[in-house]
Amino acid sequence: MEPWIKPMSEKLNILVHAVAIGTGATALMDIWGLLQKRVFGVSPPDYAMVGRWLGHLGYGRFRHAAIAVAPPVAGERILGWAAHYATGVAFAALLLVLWGLDWARDPSPGPALAIGLATVAAPFLILQPALGAGIAASRTPRPNAARLRSVVAHLAFGIGLYLAALGWSLLLHA
Repeated sequence: MEPWIKPMSEKLNILVHAVAIGTGATALMDIWGLLQKRVFGVSPPDYAMVGRWLGHLGYGRFRHAAIAVAPPVAGERILGWAAHYATGVAFAALLLVLWGLDWARDPSPGPALAIGLATVAAPFLILQPALGAGIAASRTPRPNAARLRSVVAHLAFGIGLYLAALGWSLLLHA
């Protein structure tokens, strides 16, 4: 166990690892989104709309016909980006709870890719329907293209989980 983490409880240890790994994985997912925009002209998700949705949750509104036409919420861009990274940390924590801290000390790609691909259920079943895009983007102009982008983005997140865990492990053992 890392000397500076050893005195921590297991839950706090998982949290510390999850923050490092989840933040790194989410950043890699965002870099992939920027590359897609530059190379393919595909715009990355607008996390301000996630913030708008979260802001409306406080007023009891879970589902929107089209989130883009819902009234803006103060600080929605910051709120959306914070939620995006918090979600990445939560999914990294799930990975660590399921595979244990030993995985973080000696990461392998399989569990990271499995979690990355499994996380696509969140936008398909929760976020896209709530924002007005329908289950698995069924109400978008090109549902199959939107689905593929989601799967690839979450695969990039899974790769990011592995690479961030590998980097974090190397940093802690340097």
